[in-house]
Amino acid sequence: MTYVVTEACIRCKHTDCVDVCPVDAFREGPNFLVIDPDECIDCTLCVPECPVEAIYADDDLPRSQRDFTAVNAELAKVWPVITARKPAPPDADRWADVKDKRALLERG
Repeated sequence: MTYVVTEACIRCKHTDCVDVCPVDAFREGPNFLVIDPDECIDCTLCVPECPVEAIYADDDLPRSQRDFTAVNAELAKVWPVITARKPAPPDADRWADVKDKRALLERG
């Protein structure tokens, strides 16, 4: 089992979760975080730290979010490691409750 960052993180990108990760499994993209499934040790520490509840165990992913397992694995191979908390984007709170944000995911 591994943990997966889901759609709720898009454009919110709070990094509280990064501070508690003991193995530096998080990767940072322009407007989203992912968890490297090869690094994640299933410790669960990141889950309660996420203010938008974007992190799930892969076994517990809502059906609508299951494709994010592949998204995390794919982007973890190309995005850099993030090891320390950064300020959230200035408009993060505005995006926290927005649904259907997949099209806004910046891969570059």
